[in-house]
Amino acid sequence: MKTSHKILALDSNHECLNNGLREAGFIVDEDYTSPKEVIEEKISSYDGLIVRSRFPIDRDFLSKATNLKFIGRVGAGLENIDEDYAAERNIVLFNSPEGNRDAVGEHAIGMLLMLMHHLRRADNEVRNGIWKREENRGDELKGKTVGIIGYGNMGNAFAKRLQGFEVNVICYDILSDKGNAFAKQVTLEEFFEQAQVVSLHTPQTLQTMKMVNSEFISRFKNPFYLVNTARGKSVVTKDLVAALKSGKVLGAALDVLEFEKSSFERLVASDLPEEFQYLIEAENVVLAPHIAGWTHQSKVKLAEFIRDKIIEWKKMK
Repeated sequence: MKTSHKILALDSNHECLNNGLREAGFIVDEDYTSPKEVIEEKISSYDGLIVRSRFPIDRDFLSKATNLKFIGRVGAGLENIDEDYAAERNIVLFNSPEGNRDAVGEHAIGMLLMLMHHLRRADNEVRNGIWKREENRGDELKGKTVGIIGYGNMGNAFAKRLQGFEVNVICYDILSDKGNAFAKQVTLEEFFEQAQVVSLHTPQTLQTMKMVNSEFISRFKNPFYLVNTARGKSVVTKDLVAALKSGKVLGAALDVLEFEKSSFERLVASDLPEEFQYLIEAENVVLAPHIAGWTHQSKVKLAEFIRDKIIEWKKMK
């Protein structure tokens, strides 16, 4: 009977992950540079896989992983893995949204305040010798209704951090009974009626791809601020730009972009469409390079949660 499981780590993570698995009796090999074709040639000899977002773990790849029993994805989303085919193959999937939810909650708060109080523009102006006070008069968060779409780990973390701001927090989720002390769950129609700030905390699925489009935006009763720390492809940038120009969207804080590569490591190309250029130049837009969950602390916690889930899985065998 096999006593050790072999794991291949495809992306570098905090050392506590691989070291902790080795201490628990796993054999862990590391390959952070070989192309996908080379990995496919040897993946059949492994029981487990550790990934982030280096390349898609698609059906073709999984078909070659004939002995694979589990995949640990060091992050929140699983969209780079063919979940349906993995389920067919009885491959267990582990992710770790618990590891970076605190970072995402803080980052969303920071971007929202930066947006509403014109801090990006004001900072740039002062650095260039420009002193404008009236033009940079801010908009207070207190008293507003903040709507959260997707009320899992990330949505909860954001709602929890809103408690000191004296705001009304509502949430919408496709699952029922998700509301708690931090946010009241409402119907989608109630969400459109009430929200003045909208924060996305949804995974990337067929349902959420291009979710924020012109039709979606038009359904809101109030002009609103948009925060997206979830996935860039949930927002149709062209439609967002039109709403920013019309004033239906008062401002946008975007940690993620429609034009990111699936690895999240860079933009798709240097020659990007004109709507992206608008975002760069717009004074009511705050941008970041997909770093909401990217803190020194979350690097450790993401690895710890995956390590512990895999070790617990082994104990159950």
